[in-house]
Amino acid sequence: MSTDIERLKSWIGRSQEASDLITPRLVQSFEATFAPHLAPHAEGEAPLALHWCLAPPIAPMAAIGADGHAAKGEFLPPVALPRRMWAGGRIETVAPLRTGDHVTRRSKIGDIAWKQGRSGPLCFVAVEHELVTERGVALRERHDIVYREAATPGTAPPAAPPAEAPRPADLTWEVGSSPVFLFRYSAITFNSHRIHYDEPYVTAEEGYAGLVVHGPIQATLMLNIIATLSGGGPIRLDYRGIAPLIAGAPFLVKAKRLPDGAIATWTEGADGRVRMEGVSRSA
Repeated sequence: MSTDIERLKSWIGRSQEASDLITPRLVQSFEATFAPHLAPHAEGEAPLALHWCLAPPIAPMAAIGADGHAAKGEFLPPVALPRRMWAGGRIETVAPLRTGDHVTRRSKIGDIAWKQGRSGPLCFVAVEHELVTERGVALRERHDIVYREAATPGTAPPAAPPAEAPRPADLTWEVGSSPVFLFRYSAITFNSHRIHYDEPYVTAEEGYAGLVVHGPIQATLMLNIIATLSGGGPIRLDYRGIAPLIAGAPFLVKAKRLPDGAIATWTEGADGRVRMEGVSRSA
C-alpha cells in the first residue's frame, strides 16, 4: 500500500485547463432546477454555484468505468479503490460570473493522502481550481475527493451520524429530493455517476439505502442560503460531507449567523441528522 501511495503522489502537480461558455440556456436550466432556493442576483449575473456545470469532463462511452465515471489515470490518479465520493472542500468567490462569459478553469492536483478509516482504507485527492473570465479571477476552489473500498454484499449501508439536539438556525429551506431533481442536476453537469440515478446499482453494488443526493447539490444550496442570509458579497466557505444524503424525502438546508460574524450552514436529512456542514468566514 505504501508503494501504491508513492506512485499516486507522482500525480501531484499535474494540471489541465478547460473552457466553457455560460449560455442563457444553461442559466435557465440551472434556475429551473434549483428555484426557489437561489440567492438573489443582479440581472445578467449567473446564479451562485453555476460553475459546477461548466466544462465537465466529457469521456466517450468506451472510456467510462463500471460506476459511470470516466476512467481514472489521466488527470485524476489511478486510485485502485472503486467508490468515489464528493468529500468537501473550500469555495472562495471573488467576482460574479455573468451570462455570456467565456470561463477558463485551471486545475491542479494539490495533494493525495491515504488514511485508514473505520470502514477500511481511504484515499483523499485534493484538486485545486481557479476560474477566470476576461475580467480576471472569479472563483477559487479546492475540491476534496475520497475513494473507498467496494461494498461487501450483505453489509449495512453507511450510517448517518448519531442524532443530536436540533441546531438553531436563522434561515431554513426545505428542499425536495426526487429522482427527477437528481436527474436534472446530473444532466446539466454531465455527471453519469450511477449512484445518482441507477437504484439497482446503488443499492446492490455500492450498498447505499437508495439514490444518493449529489454533494455539489448540497454545496450549491449551502452557498445560496449563505448569500441569502448575508445579503451578498464574497463568500469563503469551508465545508465537508458527514454522511451520504439519501434521496426520497425532503431535506433541510440551514444557516445561522455566529457571534464572530461567520455563517454556519448545514444540511439535514429527514431524520434530523446532519449530512454536510460548513462555515463561511470573511476573507
